[in-house]
Amino acid sequence: MQHKVKVTVIDKKLYPDLQAQYCAEPESGMCSCYNVGDEFIFERYGTADDFWHMGLNTLKQTVHKAEDIAGGTGFPHCSEAWDAISRYIYTGLQGGSIMQGWMNDEKVMIACCSDGTRPVIFKIERMDYKVLYIDGADLNECRSEIEKALRQVDGVGEITFRDEYVEVYLQKAVSDEALKEAVEKCGKCSVVKID
Repeated sequence: MQHKVKVTVIDKKLYPDLQAQYCAEPESGMCSCYNVGDEFIFERYGTADDFWHMGLNTLKQTVHKAEDIAGGTGFPHCSEAWDAISRYIYTGLQGGSIMQGWMNDEKVMIACCSDGTRPVIFKIERMDYKVLYIDGADLNECRSEIEKALRQVDGVGEITFRDEYVEVYLQKAVSDEALKEAVEKCGKCSVVKID
């Protein structure tokens, strides 16, 4: 099983009275590094290792230009945010429990950056998936059949086709055998390996 981590900005706060009292720029305003709704995906598979680059190029969705947002193409995550969320991202990428006993789902954590005058609040989610290497047919030819067969397996969520493999996201534990059997029922291909 493999793991990715999705980080979503779910809120931003502003404490103008604290900024006015303590900040060198008393009207700094809201954090400009993030926007509510920004989504980032961290992965560590193959040659990808987003964690060690402080999330550079992990931005997948924003309402602004990617080069203007932390985690986009221009700069990595803000150090105040990174200090607060990186431990949960690392734990999730290793397949660990992000916050067992505190959140109602051990794969989720709500955390905020350490800027006391304009904190940003993040939802951090571990995404579990398996990588299927399929042989015997062109994946594009059999794509719809494979996808339909995999969707019938209880616990399978999103399915993403890559050039060399298929990512099958799981909502709960699913055995390798169940995934292999579903794909091979299509009759045109076989599963060579599952990571």
